[in-house]
Amino acid sequence: MKISVVVPAFNEERLLAGSLAATRAALRAFDAAGWASELIVCDNNSTDRTAEVARAAGAQVVFEPVNQIARARNTGAAQASGEWLLFVDADSYPSMELFADALVEIQRGTCLGGGATVTLESADLGVRFAIASWNALSRAARWGAGAFIFCEARAFRSLGGFSQELYAGEEIDLFRRLKRLARREGRGVVILDRHPLRTSDRKARLYTKGEYFRFMLKTLVLGGRTLRDRDACYSWYDGRR
Repeated sequence: MKISVVVPAFNEERLLAGSLAATRAALRAFDAAGWASELIVCDNNSTDRTAEVARAAGAQVVFEPVNQIARARNTGAAQASGEWLLFVDADSYPSMELFADALVEIQRGTCLGGGATVTLESADLGVRFAIASWNALSRAARWGAGAFIFCEARAFRSLGGFSQELYAGEEIDLFRRLKRLARREGRGVVILDRHPLRTSDRKARLYTKGEYFRFMLKTLVLGGRTLRDRDACYSWYDGRR
């Protein structure tokens, strides 16, 4: 059995090395089970040293010229040869314990895919409340954060991967389709919560609560149409790092 880890990366030279080091260490959970693994970084049209940093870390690097998270993940997945795909964001730091939890779910054979709750270091009460709220919703709805998703490769490809019509929220769209497929196949989708994914608080520092509130309000009022507008989803694409 083989696991393919796919990391989408746009101008991530500052955090990518640490993220890939953590991912390499976490892959020991699969090594211990006798699984093969590969680490693929999709350079999403970066203008910095992202690709160089990825190669120095021993990752296979592929290039996606269109700045879009969904496209970057799909391009990376297209090069993957594993029976299972695991998507990790370039500003996140998975633990060996989290990968081991994913391995257990995969080995049970009843799981088609899943995600994990997340944690980040922040003393801001508003940020901590937002993360706690997301984690509660994630567990209840079985929606995974895009920073950590694992999925059977066959299922991912049969669903057409991430929707390239969306510039944000593509992970929720994928989980909705994945859950429908899992029900048809008599399997499940899980959210791991024993060992949350540690991820960067970068967006909480770079963007104001007002910006996020206006984006969420506009998204609700327009019925999600903002998610199809790259300019409206600027906090993912404006390059602030």
